[in-house]
Amino acid sequence: MAASFWLDQEFTKQDYSQTKLPKGDYENCRFVDCLFSKGFLDNQNFVECAFEGCDFTNTNISHTIFNDVSFEECKMVGLQFETCNQLLLSLNFVGCNLSVASFIGMHLPGIQFNDCKLHQTDFSEASLKQAKFPNCDFENAIFENTDLEQADFTSALHFNIDPSTNQVKKTRFSKEGLIGLLKKYDLVVT
Repeated sequence: MAASFWLDQEFTKQDYSQTKLPKGDYENCRFVDCLFSKGFLDNQNFVECAFEGCDFTNTNISHTIFNDVSFEECKMVGLQFETCNQLLLSLNFVGCNLSVASFIGMHLPGIQFNDCKLHQTDFSEASLKQAKFPNCDFENAIFENTDLEQADFTSALHFNIDPSTNQVKKTRFSKEGLIGLLKKYDLVVT
């Protein structure tokens, strides 16, 4: 059965948690307030699409292509981004909850997370060169052997980054954020 093609379509308040989104190629489509939670969004192709206010909690995104895709105010708890297709991968996040998500080993230079909640999110072995994290909350996020060269953490909160196990050359931090680089030493800074 051939995959279908959707161009310039808007999908609003659809529930794909029980009934799977039809397999296909979605180009310049907009998904607003859709529910994908615990569902299957695997083996799909999204090009220049926008997801707004959608719930992706624990959704299967294996082998899915996200090329120039933006997510705004979405709940994306527990997503394993490393399972999606890495070819032509281009993502942008604004106001999303990406707690307990995983970006292990991914190559994401220049990615932007704006005003996102990234609690317990795993960035181990990822390449995040020149990434930007304005107003992101990294409580208990994992950075292990992560390339953060030239990334911008100047307004990020609650991160714990060990400079001895991560690449932080020319990474930007605020003076107030420097404590996040010293947590392993259990220092008392006043």
